[in-house]
Amino acid sequence: MLKNIFLFAVLTTSLLQGQSPQRSVIALRADRLFDGKSSGLLQSGVILVEDGKISAIGTSVSIPPGAYVVDLGDSTLLPGIIDCHTHLLQNYDPKLPGVDELNMLQTVATMSTAKRALLGAAIARQDLEAGITTVRDVGNSGVNGDVALRDAIAAGWVEGSRMLVSTRALAPAGGQFGGLDTPAQGLIAQEYVVVSTVDEAHKAVSQAVYDGADLIKVIVNGSGPMLSPEVVKAIVEDAHRSHRKVAAHASGNDATRIAADAGVDSIEHAYTVPDDVLATMAAKHIFLVPTDGPEETYAEILRGSEPGTAAADVAQAAHQAFQRRADRLRRAIAKGVPVAAGSDMYWNIGAHARGQNSIAMLRAYAGEGLPPIEVIRAATSNAAELLGWQDRIGILEKGKYADVIAVPGNPLSDVNTFDHVLFVMKEGKIIRNDIKQTERKVAEKGNK
Repeated sequence: MLKNIFLFAVLTTSLLQGQSPQRSVIALRADRLFDGKSSGLLQSGVILVEDGKISAIGTSVSIPPGAYVVDLGDSTLLPGIIDCHTHLLQNYDPKLPGVDELNMLQTVATMSTAKRALLGAAIARQDLEAGITTVRDVGNSGVNGDVALRDAIAAGWVEGSRMLVSTRALAPAGGQFGGLDTPAQGLIAQEYVVVSTVDEAHKAVSQAVYDGADLIKVIVNGSGPMLSPEVVKAIVEDAHRSHRKVAAHASGNDATRIAADAGVDSIEHAYTVPDDVLATMAAKHIFLVPTDGPEETYAEILRGSEPGTAAADVAQAAHQAFQRRADRLRRAIAKGVPVAAGSDMYWNIGAHARGQNSIAMLRAYAGEGLPPIEVIRAATSNAAELLGWQDRIGILEKGKYADVIAVPGNPLSDVNTFDHVLFVMKEGKIIRNDIKQTERKVAEKGNK
């Protein structure tokens, strides 16, 4: 009896397997390919995609019969861009006086977390269409609005860049609001978890992990006091114990030193950072995330501001800071500090969508002297390592997610090509293709 049941099960399984359709294969083909690990371009590259992952890649890959081919011709295939410093649930107006502080106050006081999550869904789609397939969102998302958006994207409810999120940032008193009258200080808890002692740090990290944080964001120096070395160290130790990385907002000699000594995983901004801190970062493999924009971005903010206003003053100061930022990036590279790309874009600038404004960070790094291949690595393989996702994204190779973009020309000689992304695929799904007329089914005999 048992033998008959076993034979029936085997026959039934075989019949069902014979009736099930074969997995579909997508073949991407272009004149050039940069896989993210080679030192140059590969000519006539082919990528085979199955079940959302890369099944084969190279210059001599045979395209199987029945595959769906996307022939992108005179373009270059690359890994999807990773933005390690985003605020998708913010979209500020540069014309408001007071700029950051007033914009933040208006956002938190007038927009619910749910409404901000809907805004974030639109911005996440714009990022994805620009070629940014993964982001690390580092707070300013209301009370866990980033978690809701991350999960909605992962579930396929909305389409956008894959997200890793921090929930509310841990910060000293006042967060980054600037001066608030006592009745208004309740708004701070909508954006930040205020910590001032080691015990409060323990509780805050535990709560963030419970709330769904993929990483912990800490504001070492904000608008008010600076966190103590003991508090930052406690945050890092607890986060690492929970297998979460720590991103530290820090700029200035003292703040960057506190962050580096505590062993954070990345220091964001670091517009002012001394050489000894850079040396510590290199020794501990702490990433610098230089949240720099190209000079023309500041000029656009300036054009949108009335002369003599606070917004114009801020824009002009940012414009003048460009060379200082370039110097700190060059010093970091010389010291051996690993660099991962981060846009810190939260402005509604001009006619461009947020994604297009965000990807301008690549032009900024090139303008500061970073060679194009290192710019690309900062936004792909380096960024994937910082996220702890180097086994999934950042390089085009067999077994990794099929996050693929295509740009015209040669990005290893001109990063401006990223302003004109032609094709975007995220996890095997075609999001954007500006050369749709070349899509076709290969004959059953196959093609190469």
